[in-house]
Amino acid sequence: MSTIVLNSSVNIPLPDWLKKCIVHSSASNGNADNDRKFSDANLICRAFEFAHQLHQGQYRKSGEPYICHPVAVAGLLHDLGGSPAMIAAGFLHDVVEDTDITIEQIGELFGAEVRQLVEGVTKLSKINFKSKTESQAENFRRMFLAMAQDIRVIVVKLADRLHNMRTLQVMPDEKRRRIAQETRDIFAPLANRLGIWHFKWELEDLSFKYLEPEAFRQIQQHVSEKRTSREEKLAKATAILRDRLQQAGIKCLDISGRPKHLYSIYQKMQRQQKEFHEIYDLAALRIIVETNEECYRALAVVHDAFRPIPGRFKDYIGLPKPNRYQSLHTGVIGLTGRPLEVQIRTMEMHHIAEYGIAAHWKYKETGNSNNSHLSATDEKFTWLRQLLEWQSDLKDAQEYLDSVKDNLFEDDVYVFTPKGDVIPLSPGSTSIDFAYHIHTEVGNHCAGAKVNGRMVPLSTRLQNGDIVEIMTQKNSHPSLDWLNFARTSAAKYRIKQWYKRSRREENVARGRELLEKELGKTGFDSLLKSDAMQSVAEKCNYHSVEDLLAGLGYGEITLNLVLNRWREVVKAQQPLAVVQPFLPKESAAANKALRDAPATSRASDSPIVGVEGLVYHLAGCCTPIPGEPIIGVVTRGKGISIHRQGCHNLECVEYERLVPVCWNPAAEHSSRPYTYPVNIQIEALDRVGVLKDILSRLSDQGINVRYAQVKTAIGQPALMDLGIDIRDRPQLEQVFVQIKKMSDILNIRRVGQINE
Repeated sequence: MSTIVLNSSVNIPLPDWLKKCIVHSSASNGNADNDRKFSDANLICRAFEFAHQLHQGQYRKSGEPYICHPVAVAGLLHDLGGSPAMIAAGFLHDVVEDTDITIEQIGELFGAEVRQLVEGVTKLSKINFKSKTESQAENFRRMFLAMAQDIRVIVVKLADRLHNMRTLQVMPDEKRRRIAQETRDIFAPLANRLGIWHFKWELEDLSFKYLEPEAFRQIQQHVSEKRTSREEKLAKATAILRDRLQQAGIKCLDISGRPKHLYSIYQKMQRQQKEFHEIYDLAALRIIVETNEECYRALAVVHDAFRPIPGRFKDYIGLPKPNRYQSLHTGVIGLTGRPLEVQIRTMEMHHIAEYGIAAHWKYKETGNSNNSHLSATDEKFTWLRQLLEWQSDLKDAQEYLDSVKDNLFEDDVYVFTPKGDVIPLSPGSTSIDFAYHIHTEVGNHCAGAKVNGRMVPLSTRLQNGDIVEIMTQKNSHPSLDWLNFARTSAAKYRIKQWYKRSRREENVARGRELLEKELGKTGFDSLLKSDAMQSVAEKCNYHSVEDLLAGLGYGEITLNLVLNRWREVVKAQQPLAVVQPFLPKESAAANKALRDAPATSRASDSPIVGVEGLVYHLAGCCTPIPGEPIIGVVTRGKGISIHRQGCHNLECVEYERLVPVCWNPAAEHSSRPYTYPVNIQIEALDRVGVLKDILSRLSDQGINVRYAQVKTAIGQPALMDLGIDIRDRPQLEQVFVQIKKMSDILNIRRVGQINE
């Protein structure tokens, strides 16, 4: 590293590669190659100088100048062999978000290619993965769309995340854990899917360090203590294999030991339920030869020199991983009787294993690094193309997230057609998944399956290397039972699509039944015909309520999603005067605003504003009456339950189920006055006629008594429970005043669960 002072007052350390760019950017002699180098270096240096000036005066949490972060990100991209546009985007990836520069200005100064990369990374920076299911699904959709336009966007983002993880120690503990968890769950699997092993292992180890610091420290200490003896054993095995390969006439380009990263050791300990001292293969020998044919010859040499362990051989050359990884893996018994893993590959395979998709730029045969654009149309991104195909089809957020996990976070199972074609499927896939992978019609008419020449149930899980044959019949069709064991989102979606087309009436009836159980039978037909339910259908991307019911019936959309949309519509229909729950003072002000509002703005016949056209009832636990702040709660099967604010039963209610409501003052003057049930308890001296006197006072005030129950005991006051019908809170208070005037009354209170 050297320190260079640019057009600013801040000295920053620069890597040697950037120093060379500065030299190249100032020299051009007319030679085509030199001109290209001059142009590339000039773009990189201009981007660096621009970012350096814009970030001047900005500092990271660690106290270092902010420009150190873009320099580190650009350096990671340079080491991956990224194009000048990628490296420039590494310098500029934060300027739009952290300064006043616009994306249009980036395009004008650095060109359309750099603009596209910076814009894509800026959008990804706004994604928050720690969110609810629907929001998280939308974040994934946006991310994969950005990747489809140019895969380099996510590579720049991975470099950004890796440097942030390297400097995470300055963050507060809670934020460290949140970022580390997000990195382990999202970005490390993405690096793995893109095959950038160098990024993957470091992201996993750094996440491990902050999420489980004690386990990280212990494993790090154990690995360090055994390093010397481990290196000695690897050196002996290396010398033996080098001599054997030379005797066999195989040119060995390199043979060396590779230590396993700490998180992979921890995972193995957890998976096998073993302590550290029981894990022997903490390192692997890597043999690099010239050709594919020599890989298999070298394998024979390894198995001749050391005893192979049954079941530990994997051929990723014949069956590459989805991220293009190729290598032969075998497990053998080493010199000390302990297991030893050996990997055999060519130099090209090694480059892909280390750099994944970045090997496309770093080690191209043409040597031209300018043509570095890759998109979802490339064969190597079949997994990304599949995700994009389901972007618009999978409406349910959870189903879409499941499809993401299928395609992104899990290794595939490889099976064969009878003709020998290789078919990659998700782990746990069955013959149904295989059939729909071949063609939709093959799946729809599947009548049975043979695996390795034997008839098996359609629910049988497929294993690596199985040869699968699907038998079809013209009159066969999907069964809903298939959804119980179909593994891939593609198969599940096509099964549902078949039922959508062929069983519409049944699906509508099933959807209606499901929704009716949640919203209640009373007024349900009117509810289905209401504008509110039509709005729900449109929010769920259906043209009509009947289409919505059909989708609900065949499982295209979940009941919870429909109910969530219904609650949103109900809340959106509330007048502006309705306020948030549990704020009595604001509720009183809201009721006043409602009284002052024009009569046309409220429903004069409904006693409660906010539930027009919906099924509702007054909660029996707190028996609310006009004049008291209220809140609605969406219930299962009984519509909306109206509670007094502060009711004990609201403490365990999810906020999403709350519906803002208030009393309608106009209902007081309607042609039919409303009364509301209230339960009161009176404690009085036990004498003959006391109940009759109380009922007489209630009758004088026009109060209807629905029931009366008296409990007496010798030497104790009488307890009288009364159920009365009240117009509003002022009338109830007047009743209390009149009864308390009686000389025999010891106490009177309202019965109901409420935090008074």
